[in-house]
This record gives sequence, structure tokens and C-alpha cells, in this order.
Amino acid sequence: MKTVDAHLADILGAVRPLDPVQLDLESALGATLAEDVTSPVALPPFDNSAMDGYAVRAEDVAGASDDGPVVLPVTLDVAAGDTARRAVEPGFVTRIMTGAPVPEGADAVVPVEWTDGGTVKVAIRRPAPPGNAIRRSGEDVGAGEVVLAAGTLIGPAQLGILAGVGRRAVLAHPRPRVVVLSTGTELVEPGTPLGHGQIWESNSYTLVAAVRQAGGEAYRRRAVGDDPGEFSATLNALLGEADAVITSGGISMGAYEPVKEALSPLGTVRFEKVAMQPGMPQGFGLLGDRRIPIFTLPGNPVSSYVSFVLYVKPALARMRGLPAGPPATVTATTTSALRSPAGKRSFLRGVLSAPGGGTAGASPAAGPAVVAPVHGQGSHQLAALAGANALIVVPEDVTDLPEGAVVEVIPL
Repeated sequence: MKTVDAHLADILGAVRPLDPVQLDLESALGATLAEDVTSPVALPPFDNSAMDGYAVRAEDVAGASDDGPVVLPVTLDVAAGDTARRAVEPGFVTRIMTGAPVPEGADAVVPVEWTDGGTVKVAIRRPAPPGNAIRRSGEDVGAGEVVLAAGTLIGPAQLGILAGVGRRAVLAHPRPRVVVLSTGTELVEPGTPLGHGQIWESNSYTLVAAVRQAGGEAYRRRAVGDDPGEFSATLNALLGEADAVITSGGISMGAYEPVKEALSPLGTVRFEKVAMQPGMPQGFGLLGDRRIPIFTLPGNPVSSYVSFVLYVKPALARMRGLPAGPPATVTATTTSALRSPAGKRSFLRGVLSAPGGGTAGASPAAGPAVVAPVHGQGSHQLAALAGANALIVVPEDVTDLPEGAVVEVIPL
């Protein structure tokens, strides 16, 4: 059987980052920059007040105190957005609002809390050293400075600085559009009555949510039956709107395997046994002139989700222009003995927590994390998966681990 690492390596060797496109800021969240972004101006572009108060010459208020306030006339108000050139003469002050340009001649701002709040004249009770409460031009970003480098994932803060340097659009790798399609004649839509031998279709909901959580745009399609022709027709109709396709079911060794029967003749999709549990049957390939990646995952709910974590999620990162590799792990001690079949890498569902039952990692001083296997490790046991927050990794050459053993864990 193929190893887990070899299967992931083949996938990551085949997928490529999506071509960069110009994205408006409103649609750039979750995209990855494909260019360095520089600021055309200094930020802030002018000296401005950090507080509501009074713009002063520091020497005029040097002797101010609670017992001996300095009383000075107020000449005018300067609000944020004031574009007029203002100046403060010796012995005078200007009332100023947060973000307003500091008038020429002023070298400090006295917060209103240090005064009596006067509007005609003001009593200042504390001295303000030069530079007090002033945001200097360029103290955040210099003109021509790179504010975001290519390869940066665009989140809320990154959108803020993009807008702050005047960008309306950016060149970026977009979020992949992923179509999710389940197969199986036994599957019916949730909310409809169940007939004998039928089950409610759940895999597509799990996988759509997983794609969105991994930074992609996911689109669910109603499940198709076990007819290879129906599957092919449905798939072909979806390819024009997809950057990637995920299917679940129809790839095992028995009869009525529509995904395998439909795609095997193409020669561009390989179906293999991977030395893992759950999720041994796997398939991957590229479709059409656009070489769209297709991930054909097993139909059992746990197998499908574990396969997504191990293979699809890293591939989506690669398509987004981000670093891609095996899922990150942490170490933990297991609360009970573990068993695993020889020759397969097991991914047991578990609950990862800090000692005493707190959130894992919340209190490093408390000691290493612990992980408890959930009750119900079958690949069909969806409720057990829903109660887990981690996958416990048991290597291929290990069949038994005692309670208290140190294990690698993939947080979910």
C-alpha cells in the first residue's frame, strides 16, 4: 500500500497556486497577495493629535500645576478633516480634536483631562513635554515602504492597511472554488422521510464546512446515485464553475462504485490503497484542459473527514499560494491504552485538553497536554467524530501504546 506521506507528496506535487487576479478589497478577504504593496505616502501623512485637547507651545505650559494652573486664551478649534493651514502664536492655544492636524508652532497637545475644558480661555494644570500626544508623520509607515509582502494572507487587519495606503484593488491568489458531490443511491436529503435502506446524506455538509474553514469557497451539490453515467454528466456540468472537486463515496473495491468506474478510463485519476485507518481507499487526479484537481474520498463519514484533513486541506493551502505540508501536530500523553493495526498509520479520534480538563495550551506551566480517545472509533461513527477535537496519530510500525504514552496529535 502507498504511504500517507507519499500520497500527500503526490497531491502537493500536482496542484498549483491559482493564477493571481485583481480583487477589489470587498472580495479580497482570505485571498493571498501576489505582489508587494507599498505606501505612496507617509502614514500618518501629517502630524496629528492623538487626543482631544489643546495644541500648545510646550514652553508656554512648562510651569503648570494643580496649585498654579497656566491660563491661556483659546484662539480657534481644529477638527479632524480641517484642511486649512493653522498656527499657534506664543501665549495662545488652539482647541484640537483627535486626528486633527497639529497647527504650525505647536509642539505638544495637552489632553482635555488636564484642563478645565475652557473654550474662550483654558486653565492648564499639568505641563506637556514637546511631542506629547502627537502622532508624527511617518511614524507608522514611511513613503515607499512595503507594508505587505507577496504571500501574505489577507485578513481584516491586512484589509485595513491596504485601504489605509489608498489601494482599491490588489493582485492576489483568490480563494479556490470547490464543488462537493456525494454519491450513493441510499442517500436522501436531510429533512425528508427515510425509506427502508436509506440514510440522510451528511458528508457534503461536513466537507463544505471544512472547505470554508480552510479558506475556500464551497458549493454543495445534491448527491447522485450509483450510476456512473449520471455521475459523469453531473461532474462535467460542474467543472466550469470549479477550481477543485471533492467527491465522497464510490471508490471502494466492490460493485456499484460510480466514481471509480466513471473516472478510471480517463487515465488522469488514480485510485489507490493508502496505508491508513480510517480512509484506506483514496483517489486523486486532474480533470480537463484546466487540470482541475479532483479528490475522491471514501464514503464513510469519518474516513471522508480525516482524508480531508490529511490531503485536501494542505492542497487548498497550496492553491491559495500559502505554504503547504502535513497537518501540524502537538504532543500529548494518552489517558488510555491505544491499539492500531500493523502496517497502517491510524488516526484515532480524541479529545485534547490541558491537565485538569482545561483548554489545551491555555496554561503551559500546568504541564503537557493530555488526549483521551473517544468511545466509538468506527469509520461510520459520526457522533463520536463530532465529540472529538483532535486526531491521535499512531505510526505504522506501532500496534499497541500503553496509557500515559506520548503521542503526536493533530488538533482539529
